[in-house]
Amino acid sequence: MSRTIKKVLIANRGEIAVRIARSAKEMGIATVALYSEPDRSSPHVLMCDEAYPLAGRSAVETYLNIPKILDIAAKSDADAVHPGYGFLSEKAEFAVAVTGAGLIFIGPRHETIALLGDKTAARELLKSRSLPIVPGTTTPLASAAEAAAAAASIGYPFLIKAAGGGGGKGMRKVANESELAAAMERSANEAAKAFGDPRVYIEKYIEHPKHIEIQVLADSHGNVIHLGERECSIQRRHQKVIEECPSTAVSPELRGAMGDAAIAVCRAAGYVNAATVEFLVDRHHRFYFLEVNTRIQVEHPVTEMVYGIDIVKEQIRIAEGKPLSWRQQDVVPRGHAVECRIYAEETDNDFLPSTGRITHLAPSEGPGIRHDAGARPGSEITMHYDPMIAKLIAHGSDRSEAVARMVRALQEYSISGVKTTIPFCLTVLAHHDFVKGSYDITFVERHHRSAAAPVRHPEAAAVAAAFVAYRDAGNSAVSGSGPPVMPSRWKKEGRR
Repeated sequence: MSRTIKKVLIANRGEIAVRIARSAKEMGIATVALYSEPDRSSPHVLMCDEAYPLAGRSAVETYLNIPKILDIAAKSDADAVHPGYGFLSEKAEFAVAVTGAGLIFIGPRHETIALLGDKTAARELLKSRSLPIVPGTTTPLASAAEAAAAAASIGYPFLIKAAGGGGGKGMRKVANESELAAAMERSANEAAKAFGDPRVYIEKYIEHPKHIEIQVLADSHGNVIHLGERECSIQRRHQKVIEECPSTAVSPELRGAMGDAAIAVCRAAGYVNAATVEFLVDRHHRFYFLEVNTRIQVEHPVTEMVYGIDIVKEQIRIAEGKPLSWRQQDVVPRGHAVECRIYAEETDNDFLPSTGRITHLAPSEGPGIRHDAGARPGSEITMHYDPMIAKLIAHGSDRSEAVARMVRALQEYSISGVKTTIPFCLTVLAHHDFVKGSYDITFVERHHRSAAAPVRHPEAAAVAAAFVAYRDAGNSAVSGSGPPVMPSRWKKEGRR
């Protein structure tokens, strides 16, 4: 049954709330913002047509408080709720509460969220459909002894993972049996704190894999399409920092095979709305199912830039009961896109959050640059929420141009008051492994000391790193395949 959405409550904060509001406004849909005490003057509050306070500062008091959110939905006469990512976006009970209140939930059905949110249940579903999964268990482990018995069949090393959630929470690598008991205990405790669910399972550790994900859209009329892949292998603490689309490691044949597998996963789960199916790809180009994220992803802009499809608008259209706007044969990539997440973090101190107030923020602009920001001058970075300030996205006719634009944009980006990941991103983009596209998820682990070292002058670091890339990549910068050496800000100041 089709229902037209007239007013949407955005049950989130930061850049994703701004992102959703923009698409909704373009569709003529009124928007409602929520805000905690620290977010009173945040961009998403100023962007929306209406804004309501969530008394409190912590996530539990505010953006995770379902009764408060539904009360505001009723007061504002909203007829739909978009959960964004994080917070309640993958909580089946929130989808149940929203639909139970007579509102449209802009996301998959609660049964689907529950099924795919349980990682072991999802693995069992795929195994029953003969889809490729990483070797491991498909039921939660009750004890270290049970894990040791499973390890005997799959072999060391392996990963202990949380059954009730992702994002790197509760994940531990186990190299041998002597580490197993302690790792099991730590993983279960961390999973319980993060997801309220201490259950864990194990997966074989794939050596030097790439983290590749497929964007899927599915409507309630049986249409399911994929929008190619995103390369997400630059990670710290199992969380992504830099993404690009398409991946240098994915051939047209592999893209087709992974896209077909992603569609099969969503059809098997009866999926409706936007989904991201994550895979690991080994050095032999074999791919294995990792998990399904039942919400919009942080890194969705690189897909939008390359494929020209507004994923948020499609989410809203699907939630209204409309068929997809696109057929698979219409989905054609154009150029290349790179995204850098700008976090308030101390990259020279194990990426710990850099709290404080942003005193100055002047984002970069220019051809092919998109800036999705959730903060502005005066915004406070607290320990209560994720420390992401913004996402910077660069699009070009090819990878060389996209990376060159990203380097230029990062150098132009001006922010004060907190430390950020900008110097780290510049160093990564100039590293010879990134230049050649030969990196994997161990990149930060292997190059952390150099990549995360304190950088007093990011422009100088980028220039020096570019020369290293030029040397190690066989002078690839001459042909345009590496990031260019950009003029330093010192020269610009001198010309003034």
